[in-house]
Amino acid sequence: MTKRKIGKTLLYGLLGIYAVISLYPLVWMAFYSLKSNEEIFVTNPFGPPLKPLPGNYYRAATEFNILVYFKNSILISAAALFIGIMCALMFTYVVARVKTRTTDSLRSIVILGMFIPIQAVMTPLVVMVKSLHLTNTHWALIIPYAALSFPFAVMVLYGFYASLPIELEESAYIEGASFYQAYFKVILPQMKSVIMVLLIYQFMSNWNEFSLALVLITKDALKTLPLGLVAFTGQFSTDWGPVGASLVMASLPVILLYIFFSDEVGDAMVLSGMKN
Repeated sequence: MTKRKIGKTLLYGLLGIYAVISLYPLVWMAFYSLKSNEEIFVTNPFGPPLKPLPGNYYRAATEFNILVYFKNSILISAAALFIGIMCALMFTYVVARVKTRTTDSLRSIVILGMFIPIQAVMTPLVVMVKSLHLTNTHWALIIPYAALSFPFAVMVLYGFYASLPIELEESAYIEGASFYQAYFKVILPQMKSVIMVLLIYQFMSNWNEFSLALVLITKDALKTLPLGLVAFTGQFSTDWGPVGASLVMASLPVILLYIFFSDEVGDAMVLSGMKN
């Protein structure tokens, strides 16, 4: 066996070990959701369930408002995603195509927002939401989530817009297209890959967000999954099987999203290039 083959074998072996270490927590959580307390803590803490209990999922759905929390998280995440990306697409297109000191300054100011920790704006944000009478509504989270995702979206989109030749729009205008036709029929179709990346990243961020939701939402019927899981864990702390089932259901959308679109995540960064 040549040194090259030995090197490849070692590399694949290490990658296999890394894959097992990375995936085992997910597999363990799935096992955990089908076990009784006795199996979890005494007889079989790490292996597959000896006596699977699919009823844990039924209990999680019926004894706990996980379907309500699930619906709230989907609604809030999707609405914030749509508003945030649409605003970022339009804003970034202008600052990428209209080269002036004002647009460059605006872009820099917006991107600086990425470096401001959420704790620094928590208090004024709560006051603002209360002043607008949005407390304990879905909009109390939709608007902040859309705003907080804006700087990252602008940074990613700007590099992609800058890489598109201006001749695309000029050709469309020569053919008699209006500004909106040129953008939506010529430019926007070129943005599919980078938009998909933003969808993945921002959805995961919105889905898992906890701090703002904890402060701005107190009604149980409006809580998102992260908030609901905290209450569920406390309420059912003596029966951990349903807790594991609720964790699996809460994690499933993000896991599936990443599995089906994982290639887009890497392509997004390459295509956008983070160019200035």
